[in-house]
Amino acid sequence: MHTEQIKQYIIEPTLKQLNLYSESAVNLLLGTAAQESQMGYYIKQISGPALGMYQMEPATHDDIVTNYLNYRDELKQQVQSIAPINADELMHNLRYSTAMARLHYARVSEALPEANDIEGLARYYKRYYNTPQGKATTDEFINNYQQQVMHER
Repeated sequence: MHTEQIKQYIIEPTLKQLNLYSESAVNLLLGTAAQESQMGYYIKQISGPALGMYQMEPATHDDIVTNYLNYRDELKQQVQSIAPINADELMHNLRYSTAMARLHYARVSEALPEANDIEGLARYYKRYYNTPQGKATTDEFINNYQQQVMHER
């Protein structure tokens, strides 16, 4: 998918609707999508359970709902205005998967890195999204970001 269109028509309006918009959040989600699915090339993990542009596992989705969203009624209503809360929506609805990826990061108490700090975004992604046990590396994130996000701008 075209990175600038994903940014303009999916990520930015979704984050604004959730009142979770920042340039840092936009760039972090663009980098996450570039790393996890090659910007939407994969909608289901080939040999695993992860779904959608951000390759979120259903168990992670359910944890966000159970331990975060269920305690924030207004935010939950905003997400429900995008789509029904259901892990299957991660594959079928770009705005929903974007909302859930943003909520995954919103649970982190550490502030987001600066919008143009690609190395900082890579470290943040690795620590909080992929986790230290995950296969991705910060170098992969940086390379994917440069090739798929910066290349199209």
